Formats: sequence, structure tokens, C-alpha cells
Amino acid sequence: MKYPTLYHTTQIDGLSLFYREAGPKDAPTILLLHGLPSSSRMFEPLFARLSERCHLVAPDYPGFGHSDWPDPKTFAYTFDHYAEIMNHFTEALGLSRYTLYMQDYGGPVGFRMALAHPDRIEALIVQDAVAHNEGLGANWKPRRAFWADRAANKSALRTNLLSLSTTRTRHVGNDPNVERYDPDLWTNEFYFSISPARPRFKAICFMTIEPMWRPIRSGKRGCTRSSHACW
Repeated sequence: MKYPTLYHTTQIDGLSLFYREAGPKDAPTILLLHGLPSSSRMFEPLFARLSERCHLVAPDYPGFGHSDWPDPKTFAYTFDHYAEIMNHFTEALGLSRYTLYMQDYGGPVGFRMALAHPDRIEALIVQDAVAHNEGLGANWKPRRAFWADRAANKSALRTNLLSLSTTRTRHVGNDPNVERYDPDLWTNEFYFSISPARPRFKAICFMTIEPMWRPIRSGKRGCTRSSHACW
């Protein structure tokens, strides 16, 4: 492969952040923001397809993948905080103009980044991410119940988010051609997420109760440069 994927870590706001990078650095940059509770590994198939034409950068958020897992008692697991850290990440890497690829929870992180620095955004690619309450489907029923009563619905939320079947569905969806998917992707992700050394569920609980769509409805700043969006 002409442009193999490289695996880096960098220090951002006192945290070690892991990220994948591939492609020529003088090509158009795509910043890929993963969903919950996945990591940048979900983008490996895209890296294989796009690395000869694009500069690809995919970080793991704090509390996900191979980045640091700070204690929720001392670290704010909020979309605002994630967006702030991701903006600092792009600045540390010298990414001044890029396309945002936002999957799932990458949406509320990426939209906040775009509102904070619209001049940096070349285009938006939105995959299975919502910007409004009405866009949350039936899968969010256990999460809405958790919002109303955390103690009574914690177990159901864990199953809704972290079970092996849910993890597989995130990768395969309703595609009848399941033979095209490497089962290692969701199997490894599942066992990684339930590791006792990784307090992922606590972090997820904090993020799940925070409104995802607030900045989209209340944001007042618009982009002053032309951008493209693919939803």
C-alpha cells in the first residue's frame, strides 16, 4: 500500500490522544469523528479506500479506544468538552482546513467544532448522526427512560449500548450481505468496551444524559465561507 495507516499518540490538554493517519499531507484533509461506543478503528475500511486521494486523520476521544481514560469524577465527559479537545487536537496537528466526517456521536462533537471555527470547515459528511430531538429513533427509548430515572434504567441502558448484538448491529445494520463484514471489528470492540480496566460505561452515562442538539438550535454564528454538506 502506497500510504499505509500510521498510529500516533499526542498530548492534548494533559491527555494522551491516540489517532490514525494516512494519505499524503498535501491532499485534502478529512477529519473523521467516530461514534459511541466505538473508536477510530471503525474507519479502517475507509482508510483503505481513500488514503491515496485524501489526508485522513481519525482520533479516539478521551475514554475511547487507545486514548487516555480519565476518571469521570475529574473529567467532564460532555460534547462541549470533547469539541474543545478536538479543536485543540486539530491545532496541534496544524489542520487549518478540513472536511468533517461525523458518525453518530461524532455529530454533536463536530457540529460544535464547526460553530466554534466555521472558517476551518471545507465540507460536512454526516453519517447516522442527528442534530435535533425528533431525529432520535426507537433505539433511544431506553436512553430516554434513563434520562427520567437513572437508577432504575441503568441495566437496560448498558444492554442497549454495550451488548454484543448491539455492537454487531452498529457495524452491519440491515445489510443482507453480512459476509462483507469482518466479525473481528465488532467482536474486538465489544470485549474492549467491557474490560474492567476501561470504565467506559461511566463515561457513556455522562455523555448520554447531555443534550446532543443544543448548539445546533441555539447557535447564532453561521459559516462565512462556502461549505458543502452530505447528510
